[in-house]
Formats: sequence, C-alpha cells, structure tokens
Amino acid sequence: MYIEQVRKQTNTFGLYVVGIFILGVVILIGNFPFGMALAAERGPDATQLSIVEQMQVLPSNTTLFLLLLPFALAFGAILLITKLLHKLSLRELITTRAKVDWKRIGFSFGAVALSFIAMLIVGYFIDPESVQWNYKPKSFAILVLISVVMVPLQTSAEELFFRGYLMQGLGRVFPMRLLPFIITSTLFGLLHFANPEVDKLGDIILITYLATGFFLGAITLMDEGLELALGFHAGNNLFLSLFLTSDWTVFQTDSLFIDMSEPNVVAYIIGPLIIYTFLFLVYAKKYKWKNYAARLVGSPTAKVAS
Repeated sequence: MYIEQVRKQTNTFGLYVVGIFILGVVILIGNFPFGMALAAERGPDATQLSIVEQMQVLPSNTTLFLLLLPFALAFGAILLITKLLHKLSLRELITTRAKVDWKRIGFSFGAVALSFIAMLIVGYFIDPESVQWNYKPKSFAILVLISVVMVPLQTSAEELFFRGYLMQGLGRVFPMRLLPFIITSTLFGLLHFANPEVDKLGDIILITYLATGFFLGAITLMDEGLELALGFHAGNNLFLSLFLTSDWTVFQTDSLFIDMSEPNVVAYIIGPLIIYTFLFLVYAKKYKWKNYAARLVGSPTAKVAS
C-alpha cells in the first residue's frame, strides 16, 4: 500500500522533520533571485508591492521562470533527501507498482487538458468577448520552452512533497490513513492561499484550493500511487500557463488567450468542483477502484483488494 510501504524503514519521523527543514531552506534560497530582480528594478520599495504588482514588474517570461525556480530546486532536493536521508528510491516515493506507470500519468494529463480545452471552447461560444486572442510568436515560443521544462518540475515537486514525502511520513505516525489524507490536503490548500486570486475573489476561494488538495489526495490513495496526481497537476498548470491567463491569476503569461471577463467567484468554485467530480469518476471507472473507505481512511495495516 502506498502510504505504508515506507514503514519497513527503521528511520524515525524525526528524519522527516529534518528533511522538511532542509527543503524549506532550499525553497528560501530559490526565492532570492526573484527578490533580487525586483529590488534591482524597483529598488528597496519592491517589498511593499502586492503579489499582483510584483508579478508585473519584470517581463512575464522572466517572472514565470523566477517564480518556478524554487520548485525546480525543491524537486532536486526531494530526490536527494529521499535517497540519502531515508534510503528510499524515487519509485517508492511515487508508486506501489513495480515501476512508475507513465501511461497513467499520460492519461491523467490528457484528461485534464481536454477538459479545460473543452471549457475554453464552450466559454468562447457563450461569450466570445470574454476571451481575447493573444498570440505573440517570439514571446510564446520562449513561454513554451520555460513551461515545458519548469512547470512539470514545479507540479512534480508539490506532488512528491505533499502526496508523497509528507503523506508517507505522517503515515508512520498515525495508524489510520484519514489524518495523513486530511493534513496534507489541507496544507496544500492553505499553501495556495497566498495566490493573487485571493485578492480578487476573496477568502472564499480557499474552497477551491482545499477541494484541489483533497481531490489530489483522494486519487493518490485510491490509485495507490502518485501517477494520476502528477499527470493532472502538470496538465492543469501547463494549460493555465500556455492557453489561458488573466491579469489577476497566479500565472500571468503571454498565453494564447487572455480571459477578459470579470472574475466570478461562484464559477471559479463550481467549475473546478465539476471537473474534479467528472475526472474522479473517469479514473474510478478506468482503474476499477474498490474499497473506498479502506483506501481513504482505513488502517495502514489493513489489506486492500486491488
């Protein structure tokens, strides 16, 4: 079972605390370049700018690269911490299967990408003026290069930490799956509470962030591996980076389209919930999930039918 496969290790949870501390230092160091670039452009008052204002100081591609840099460093740090500190392989961090199932990653990536593209098309036909064509050949080519390399590193770092490292670490402490599931999903949602969408839509948008965390946690536990979460997260963020952005979201890029509509908090909450429900049912059907209670909240020592 996914959470429990690290219980064979004799390492204590204290080592996970050390690993989290090291990872925090790496992320802090990774944020320095963005801070220094802002200071060089705007001077000491750069720290007084809001998150949205900070993201508009530098060229969009430069900003995107610098914002994703800490996650790229975190990705490498997680691999080293897992290998050197815990003597675990990358496969054990990702899946219970004999090897990482790339077909699962690809299927999940394609499913979320098609879902968002379908929503973009529907939204365009309902209100054509809400979506503006924004193709800038040179800038978009650079954006594609940055996104294809850096976004998967960013999303993988988050998944490997929250649904992998931290969830498995907490599984060594708590006898039931429920608390690792709740804690990691909630922390994931709270982490994204610093996104600029909060300034525009208000604190209620936390519902979407928490729903995302619980959705990713649920598909990880039900599927006994990170593959579906890795594919979903990468597909989601690449779509937001390359296809559709706005001047108030966390990804402010020279994407193909710009959302010109006034943000609607209800749609921003209901839309993701519909997609998460739809994709969960698709995954459940395709991979024949069973024993929901045991997989999501059951005892780590309980045997779960595949």
